[in-house]
Parts: sequence; structure tokens; C-alpha cells
Amino acid sequence: MNDKTEPLGCLGSFLRIFGIRGGASATNTSESAGAAAESEELPYRLREDFLSAAELSFYRVLEQAVADRYAITAKVRLWDLLYVPRQEGSRYYENKISSKHVDFVLCDRSMMRPALVIELDDASHNRKDRQDRDELVDRALAAAGLPILHVRAARTYSVAELSANMAQVLQLSPASPAAPASTQPPPAPTDPVCPTCQAAMVERKASKGKHAGKRFWACSNYPQCRHIIGIA
Repeated sequence: MNDKTEPLGCLGSFLRIFGIRGGASATNTSESAGAAAESEELPYRLREDFLSAAELSFYRVLEQAVADRYAITAKVRLWDLLYVPRQEGSRYYENKISSKHVDFVLCDRSMMRPALVIELDDASHNRKDRQDRDELVDRALAAAGLPILHVRAARTYSVAELSANMAQVLQLSPASPAAPASTQPPPAPTDPVCPTCQAAMVERKASKGKHAGKRFWACSNYPQCRHIIGIA
């Protein structure tokens, strides 16, 4: 038996009313709670229906129509495809697309650059709220120069028809593996434009490192775009 006791004090007496002891006991209680939380089994489970039956059926046909010309990605967040240049009111436009996604995206295989969005429209797209959502998505993609193809959900699809429709939207023949040419006008020599994202570039001066003191053009969309051009 240990006759050595700790002074209770007001706080110690209060804690003992609830069966809580101070000092090392309180520390051990906290550590035990933390260990229990770490060992707790998390409630996450794998979804068996990442693609619905209708989406999976269309995906199989899309694979044949695309062949090896593009990589196919599914259920892509619009926020992963688009961004808003830093400017006044940009947060408003970010919030408008942050929770939205599109069904399928075809990407150039070499750089995984998005080339075409495909939306599979079922009966839910006849609702007013869905139509408003579709209009916003169409306008957002158009503003970014990314084409979209709407396909009406059906029991069966024609590979040839789907391939032709994609080619029409992309403005190239079904046999051509090339990505659509850029529609951006060439930048004027006196008005630098970022060759990566076509945003305006701003003149900067390196403040440190081996290039300290040198001036260069930097994309105004930094850090989303980090393209720079040296100034001779």
C-alpha cells in the first residue's frame, strides 16, 4: 500500500466526484482514448456500382467508337477540368461548378489533355432543374473551349453513329487520331499570352537564386499554370 497521497485541491476534488483522477491517471485516460480512436474500424465500403448499368452499357460502346485514339475517363468533376483565373468575383464562378461532374471525358493519350466531354442524358434531364444544370455546364465548357456531346440514353447504341457524332463535334474524321486544332488566335508580339492556357502574362523579376535580377514573363494564372518565358 502506498501511503503517499497527492493534494486534491479544488479541481482534484471536483474530478474525483466523476471518478477522474488527476496527474498520470488523466494522461493515461487520454492516451487510451486516442489509441481506441486509432484502432477503430472505419465505416467505408467499396461501391459496387461505380458506373450504373446504363453508364456501363454506353461505356462499352464508347470503347469501340474511340478505339485507341483517346483515353476514356468517367465521372469527372467539372472542377478538375476547368478553373477560374484570379480576378474579382472568381469565387462566385468557382462555387457554381465546384459540386458538378460530367459523365465521360475523352483525353489525348500523350498528355491526357481533355478533348471532348460526353454526357449521357437519361429521362432525368427532362426536369427543369437538370436542364438549368445542363445549360450552365454547356456554357462553362464552351467558355473554356472544351466541346461537349449529349447522347440520349437508349437500350442499344450504334458504334458507327456514335463515332460519326464525336467526329462532327471534334471537327475531324473518325479515322483521324489527331486532336482538334486550337481555335485560340495567335498572340500579338507586344501582348504576351501564355501558350499553355492562353491567359495574360505578367512581367516579373527574379529576387533570388542564380537568376536573381533577371526579368521574365509569368502566367497570371499562377499557381494553376506555372509557364514562364525568359526576357532577353
